[in-house]
Amino acid sequence: MTETPNPHIVNADTMTGEMRPIRRAVLSMGSNLGERLANLQGGLSALVDTPDVIVVDVSPVYESEPVDAPDGSDDFLNLVVAVDTTLSPHTLLDRALAIEDAYGRQRPVERNAPRTLDVDVVSIGDQQFTDGDLALPHPRAHVRAFVLQPWHDLDPEGFLPGHGWVVDLLSELDGPRPTRRDDLAVALD
Repeated sequence: MTETPNPHIVNADTMTGEMRPIRRAVLSMGSNLGERLANLQGGLSALVDTPDVIVVDVSPVYESEPVDAPDGSDDFLNLVVAVDTTLSPHTLLDRALAIEDAYGRQRPVERNAPRTLDVDVVSIGDQQFTDGDLALPHPRAHVRAFVLQPWHDLDPEGFLPGHGWVVDLLSELDGPRPTRRDDLAVALD
């Protein structure tokens, strides 16, 4: 999984009809409300069902303390998903937001409030930009153990554009680490 698809190979995006290169994208999912594992499974299944997205692999499930969340927030279950896609970055973000909405994600004013499902686009190929509501790579991924640890399990040679190797970023972090939950798993449908 360490090789990124050849960016010169193009494929038709069935959602838009445009010709786009196939890119490797990394997404992070988390849930700390409701049936957390079922929410992650549902989010993964929705990604599998997305046209022009091929789920390549999924990390083990981790449990982590909420970061910068309101007092009393429950722990998260987290995982990372690698996909190959021809979708544009904004279309992939739109899909991630639609999946969150399908699982009852509320967006209150309070920052980092508990959520049924959070789906973040962490990176797409080597792209680095900020455009409206999308920043690539995700602006906090390089300091989030709940993203870096599952990603490292998924791809020990993972690289976060603009920040470096996932293994190095992980080793530089202070603070609590997520706990791998081998008793919990999601399945690629």
